[in-house]
Parts: sequence; structure tokens; C-alpha cells
Amino acid sequence: MMRRYELISRACLPDLRKKDLLTQDYMMKIMALYSIKGGVGKTSSAVNLAYISASKGYRTLVWDLDPQGASSYYFRIKPKVKGGSKDLIAGKRELDGLIKGTDFENLDLLPADFSFRNLDIVLDTKKKPTQQLKKLLKPLAEEYDFIFLDCPPNISLLSEAVFEAADILLSPIIPTTLSLRTLEQLKEFIKDNKLDNLALIPFFSMADRRKNMHKDIMENLVQSHPEILNTAIPYASDIERMGLERMPLGGFINKSRSTDAYNELWQELMARTGQ
Repeated sequence: MMRRYELISRACLPDLRKKDLLTQDYMMKIMALYSIKGGVGKTSSAVNLAYISASKGYRTLVWDLDPQGASSYYFRIKPKVKGGSKDLIAGKRELDGLIKGTDFENLDLLPADFSFRNLDIVLDTKKKPTQQLKKLLKPLAEEYDFIFLDCPPNISLLSEAVFEAADILLSPIIPTTLSLRTLEQLKEFIKDNKLDNLALIPFFSMADRRKNMHKDIMENLVQSHPEILNTAIPYASDIERMGLERMPLGGFINKSRSTDAYNELWQELMARTGQ
């Protein structure tokens, strides 16, 4: 599969586009899907939001940073990066040469690699380790409008590097007491490390409004935590089907409660961030 922009000669770009490239570093937005807790719908949200972004004409990239390679699996791309994380962080490989096209227009993927499980160790060998992802992503500002980082759960040196690179930290939370505790831990970490330029935007995921506990937590928490988006992603069978279909929801279903929720989440996110 060929990446979309490789089909276009740079000489054919209009003058306005060439001027835009000079300010693209400001225009590109990096959104990290992140949670300390696993199993909260992080990968499905990264894949579906990226799909919506691309469907609206934005040049979109998903970077699968999870060694399990779930995003890579959803896009039917082998989770393998030549040279692995060591060559990547050492600067022997540039991200641009590792990016793969997907089956969807405007949407590319930087696949995972099992060696990403050692990214913390590799980063620790570098000066300014938390700046390494930001440094790798900067050259892509000319090619993409949105980059989605699908991050592994936990707080580590890699997650600190993600926090430094990202503009927005999208954190899915299940409406349960334990998930709310991890959200508070994340907020404290961001505050303690003075990550003032990072916007933390939580949203409810895998929500089941048939459960009174889910309903009560969502209603009460939105009032006490205005940073939480109003749109909740439901616990639904079509989201689980993504693993069987190996594609975003929009690739195999036209309209459902889940597709509506993700589209509403995208619109609310764009309004919140002033896009």
C-alpha cells in the first residue's frame, strides 16, 4: 500500500499549500490515547477517532506504541519495525521511512514492534530521554494534520516522553471507582511534573447506561470534573467486532449507536480544542 502523499508531486502543490508548510509545526496536533489502567477502550478509540479524522480530509497518522500491536492488527498491518526500538531511538531510522499506508484514504500507520517493550530501557540510555519522541515526530509536521499515539498502559519513561510530545492527552475512563482513581493519579502526575502545555481531556468509555452505578458516576463526575467530555462511548458488540473485522467501525458498518458516539466525541473534541 502506498502512502497518499507519495502519489502527489510536491511540485504540483499549490502556492498556499507551500506556505502552509512553513507553519505546519504549529498546525499539526498530536493526540495521545493514554490510561494508566489497561482494558478501557484506548486502542479502539485511537483507531476510530483517527478514521473519523481521515474521513473528514485530515492527513492522519496512528503510531502504535503498544508492543501488543493492537492498532496494527486492526489495520491488517504486520507489527514489525525493521531495526526495532533501538535503531529508532538511536536515530538510525527515521519515522517517515517506517510508515505504512492503510486501506483508508488519508490514514497511515506507524506499526508497533515487540521490541517496544524495551523502549524504557532504550530511552534511558539517551540524553533528555523524555524529549526523544517529540524529536522523532517533529519532521512529520509537513505531512500530517493529526497524529494519534496509541500508548501502552502504565506510567513509565515512555509515557513521560509521550506527555512531552503530545498536545492533548485523551484518557478513556470506564465509569467505575477504580478507573476514577487512576484518573486522579494521572492528574496529580501531570501537576507534579509541571506539564502545563499538556491538555488532559478524559472521556467515558465502555459505558453501560443499564447499570445504575455507571449512570450515577457519569452524572456526578461530569458536574464535579468539567474537563470530562459529555459524550460517552458505549459498551457495544460492534466495537468488539472490530477485532474480527480488523478495521475501524466505519469500515464495516454505516451507522450505529457506537459510530454516532464516536462522531459526537470527535465533534466535541474539536470544539473543546478550538479546531
